[in-house]
Amino acid sequence: YEVDKLSKKHLESYYKNYTNPIAQVLGPLYGKRMQYWLTDSFEADAQNWTEDMPQEFLKRRGYDMTPYLPVLSGRIVKNADVSDRFLWDFRRTIADLIADNHYKALSELAHQQGIKLYGESAGISMPIIQDAMLNKKYLDIPMAEFGMTQGLGSAESSSWKSPRDLDDDHAYRGAGDRLQAHQSDIREAASASHIYGKKFVATESWTGGAFEAPASMKLIGDYWNTQGVNRFIFHTSTHQPLDTKPGNSMVGTHIHRNITWAEQAAPFVTYLSRNSFMLQQGTFVADLAYYLGEGIPSSVPYWKKVKPEPPAGYDFDFLGTDLLLEDAAVKDGKIVLKSGMSYEVLVLPETAEMTPQVLHKIKELVANGATIVGPKPMKSPSLTGYPSTDNDVALMANEIWGDADGQMIFHHDYGKGHVYWGAPLNSVLAEKKVFKDVDYTKPHVNTYLSWIHRRTNEADIYFISNLRNQKEEAKIQFRMSGKNPELWHADTGKSEAVEYVIEGGVTTVSVTLNPEQSVFIVFRNPTTVTSQKNTKPVSTILATLAGPWNVNFPPNLGAPEKITLDKLISLSEHPEDGVKYFGGTATYTKELTATKEWFKPGAKFILDLGTVKDLAEVSVNGKSFGILWKLPYELDITSALKTGTNKIEIKVTNQWTNRISGDAVNPDKKVLSGSGLRFGGGNNSLIESGLIGPVVVSWVAGNQSK
Repeated sequence: YEVDKLSKKHLESYYKNYTNPIAQVLGPLYGKRMQYWLTDSFEADAQNWTEDMPQEFLKRRGYDMTPYLPVLSGRIVKNADVSDRFLWDFRRTIADLIADNHYKALSELAHQQGIKLYGESAGISMPIIQDAMLNKKYLDIPMAEFGMTQGLGSAESSSWKSPRDLDDDHAYRGAGDRLQAHQSDIREAASASHIYGKKFVATESWTGGAFEAPASMKLIGDYWNTQGVNRFIFHTSTHQPLDTKPGNSMVGTHIHRNITWAEQAAPFVTYLSRNSFMLQQGTFVADLAYYLGEGIPSSVPYWKKVKPEPPAGYDFDFLGTDLLLEDAAVKDGKIVLKSGMSYEVLVLPETAEMTPQVLHKIKELVANGATIVGPKPMKSPSLTGYPSTDNDVALMANEIWGDADGQMIFHHDYGKGHVYWGAPLNSVLAEKKVFKDVDYTKPHVNTYLSWIHRRTNEADIYFISNLRNQKEEAKIQFRMSGKNPELWHADTGKSEAVEYVIEGGVTTVSVTLNPEQSVFIVFRNPTTVTSQKNTKPVSTILATLAGPWNVNFPPNLGAPEKITLDKLISLSEHPEDGVKYFGGTATYTKELTATKEWFKPGAKFILDLGTVKDLAEVSVNGKSFGILWKLPYELDITSALKTGTNKIEIKVTNQWTNRISGDAVNPDKKVLSGSGLRFGGGNNSLIESGLIGPVVVSWVAGNQSK
């Protein structure tokens, strides 16, 4: 059964019957230890009626809906124009009721009990009759969703693999394009958080995955960080009452105690936490605000691309009608909100319809100095006040747009502000002398950096993500001047000086990004030094650790006690089934001889493991150097390396995927006690696993981090 989403009375009844038993059991812990409710995505059908609909409609639209009810069955009342206007009012009323009588009422009921509200309202690809921004206004923490791959179905059948497909090579495929749906959903939740002054942007995260490793999850998480996400909610972190492996989950990437790398998860979780903490600081920085319009559904469209598209180098938010009418003002030529957000340009939707009250607000903003881009409205879409409202809209629009027609004349000055119609956004920004916030060189044809900018009272924080599996030596230009840039690494918690040049109000930073690496570039300390050069580290390979390698396996996981590899290969290529299908932690050991010639003054020794599937815990002569979980799989072993024989031990953990496939192929030799076949596993395909290398030791000299 579904609660009536348009009725506050029924919502209250539903809420009390749902929560009272929980409150009684928890007692004083309710609202203190249990602090949040989460309302998930709207996965019911669209609703279009409630028992009080005529009264609610009259209150909101100002006229009786009864004579127009035949329109809801496809008939025309009076004429097509009047019927369409009634339908516009009807949809608007439904959206207002969902926002007021469901999401707002739910939030009020929760707050009365000292509980706050997360919400995907209405959620990804939910084409219901809604005003998504108005829904999210009433949430404490707006939420969205992103998938591990497509988000529905298997990776093999998806039309895209990862966020890096969201570049110029990704052809938009319409309403069925799941990648575009995730993109719209997250930008919508992020915008709601920004414009309403909320701190967090949460996501149902890595939906639709299987037994992924942290490295593959990192790439996707980093991308959505650059789109505004700053709080991850794992889908799925399921309670595991049994010790049966591989564990139980549904429609999500497995994050629980029964996965292979549960005990090695700390560095990955720490990385996510540091990124989230940094991106919760200050205020989001954007130059463009897209007004979503009054028509319903009012949400960031996933069924089409936003037009005009934001030019590269500028970030943006979306605004809803309620905030535009109640909050927007103008200061120094910018549109400003009470949340602290400000925008150089307001972009109007591609429609010729606008109600008089919204157009009056546009007139006020432009007269006070705002810059808007969009077509001139010709009439009101509503039956309220018809037909006189059409004349009001036409007269007001002619005054604001003047002789601009979007064909031959693209610009009109009105009051202190400017109106553009049909002009490219980059040209409008250029006329305002608003330079790109971020720009970068492309060392490769397909170089693709994604970014986000937040500002505190003390610092400007940029998060930069290399979405390609290749090293990039790029020059990144920031719309910053007079502050010293620093490179911050969330994986290590360390920072380092970075090479830069300040000129013409722009700071150009030279940075080398490893494959799929993400970093923070922070401007916080004032400086009069306009350039800084760094000495690049010089690396010399001292030894390659070729075979043989001894490999030990834990008991009861189907593998032999130990094997010897003449050379490093993926375990999935080994002829013995117990090795081929192994899932868990295998221990590789080898001895390394270091000659005294290696130990020069200032020597720094780097152990590079090459390709690792998926995590590696390294120790040298019994000293542990922690867990490596992503590219590059390398670390400084200087403090443990000595002249003569050194013992290298590398514990490598892979995923359950190959073991699940082995159990499916050989059910008589089944190793895992749980099935793990539903939602992620059992397709008999093998993936790379283990230490693949090459493993090398290098001597490095150059700049140091701190």
